[in-house]
Amino acid sequence: MRQQDVGQPQQEQQDKEAEIWQSLMQAIVEHQLPPGCKLPEEALAEAFGVSRTGIRKVLTRLATVQMVTMTPRRGAFVASPGVEESKQIFRTRALLECANLPDVVSHIQPPHIAALENITQREELAHREHDGAAAIRYSADFHIQLHAISGNAVMVETLTRLTRRSSLVIAAWGAPWQQGCRCDDHGVLINALRQKDTDRLVLCMQQHFEDILQSLHFERSGETVPDFTRLFGIQGANR
Repeated sequence: MRQQDVGQPQQEQQDKEAEIWQSLMQAIVEHQLPPGCKLPEEALAEAFGVSRTGIRKVLTRLATVQMVTMTPRRGAFVASPGVEESKQIFRTRALLECANLPDVVSHIQPPHIAALENITQREELAHREHDGAAAIRYSADFHIQLHAISGNAVMVETLTRLTRRSSLVIAAWGAPWQQGCRCDDHGVLINALRQKDTDRLVLCMQQHFEDILQSLHFERSGETVPDFTRLFGIQGANR
């Protein structure tokens, strides 16, 4: 057997695990799998048509980025950040994002402004259409694309992880209607960015995160167990 034939099944398995990881991550970030939701290996294996071993590997990867918690004898659950952790996540974002804004301003070009405006327009439409998943996605995209302007790849990678954890906080402690950031705040940030007013931009960003923290109610809902096969649209295949 040729070497490439030996490696092909392994590559296919890795690709499948990456696909499952992305599906679960998206479902968690977009609040389809809420904080505290149990993630039973057998049900997920059935939904994705893979072995429990493969699901366990994916859940372990999600646990390393603090999106899932795994407890001996109890299994895996969507992470449910506590009050102090929730505050720390947004305070850390405020510190990092405000510190990076001068670099954003120094690199800003008209196409960057146009791209951010396009995201806010899509975000506003998602809010009007009550499309919570899209609103969350565009809210995160706005912050990530804003800081990508600075050219700091490490900042973007760190912020991507923090925006995912921020979504968990909003799912756990936000009002039922709360989906991502307030898009009108993003418009205020764009105006300050257009004027290259760094001081005002920093103040607006600080206020933005303070408003988010003040909107959180710190009341937790009960544990739920979704229909994974319906959610992910995959019928159990050979495992």
